[in-house]
Amino acid sequence: MNFIVGLTGGIGSGKSTAAEIFATFGVAVVDTDVIAHELTTAGGAALPAIAAAFGGSVLRADGALDRAAMRRLAFSDLSAKARLEAILHPMIRRASETRCQSVVDSDSPYVLLVVPLLVESGAFRPVVDRVLVVDCDESVQISRVMARSALSADEARAIIATQASRAQRLAAADDVLANNEDFSSLSAQIARLHPLYLDLAARKFHANKLNPDC
Repeated sequence: MNFIVGLTGGIGSGKSTAAEIFATFGVAVVDTDVIAHELTTAGGAALPAIAAAFGGSVLRADGALDRAAMRRLAFSDLSAKARLEAILHPMIRRASETRCQSVVDSDSPYVLLVVPLLVESGAFRPVVDRVLVVDCDESVQISRVMARSALSADEARAIIATQASRAQRLAAADDVLANNEDFSSLSAQIARLHPLYLDLAARKFHANKLNPDC
């Protein structure tokens, strides 16, 4: 089994940027958000169940999930959010586990599994060997979300309020990337962490060789 680092953080914290930097070190990245988009694009495997649960109002004309409509529904109705997660989360977990296992055949020294809701769901915690949290001030999150997604400050705060608190994420972290500053600061922190993960991955590999049934 590969050594898996679970990367998480609140919306706007910089998870995608961090993952891109890890990829430059030859690390395989499995992103659950990418999987979720694949499952909900036109013809995606999750769409029949979503349409059955919520009706055609959450689908676009091309058959893909209307993410803006689904977001509005999910944040206005907690039961709708729970139903959506009950459909998507098991499918995302199965796909992500398959992709993490497939990295065995690549040259990647370990796997970076990006899970925005790693702390909230708990489902991925047994899968990962290490939890890496990208952390930043809430004001920075809000500014990034507004710039990236054209949401208002109130909309950004509403999304943040549904996620684990900053304190909860930090309490679950084995390692933390502070991302209040610029790209070079984040990149330098990742460059310092990478050798640690190489060492931990090598230790796991050798332990598995010695105990192949574990």
